[in-house]
Amino acid sequence: MTIVETINADLISAMKQKDELELSTLRLVRSALKNKEIDQGKALEDADVIAVIKTMKKQFEDALADFVKGNRSDLIEKQQKEIAIVARYLPAGMPAEQIEKIVREQIAAVGATSPSDVGKVMGPAMKALAGGADGNQVREIVTRLLTAA
Repeated sequence: MTIVETINADLISAMKQKDELELSTLRLVRSALKNKEIDQGKALEDADVIAVIKTMKKQFEDALADFVKGNRSDLIEKQQKEIAIVARYLPAGMPAEQIEKIVREQIAAVGATSPSDVGKVMGPAMKALAGGADGNQVREIVTRLLTAA
């Protein structure tokens, strides 16, 4: 079963259970997927679907950070639940040890030696990780390793 089929099945289930939050979140996901499909002019592959969902999760996390800064407790819980809903459709991330190993390889490959080289390492590292890790997590590891160097 593809990710899109799973989302559609979960959407129907949410309708039957009258789960308004899950229903509205899955409708947002389906809408974003449809927009991407129209932009590309072809059916989406699972990699495309994952990219769209990652983008949505990032947007939800950014909104959550804003709600926390604004002390909007009424919206924080809702946003956390939406993040959990979309996260179900993403593959599990790589373990931190594996990410660090790949980052170390990329640091050696580009010859980075100081924290000012973070930008040089990030591009190749993200490419090598192929979406298996969050950019913020990778940046933290790169910064930590280059600061310790």
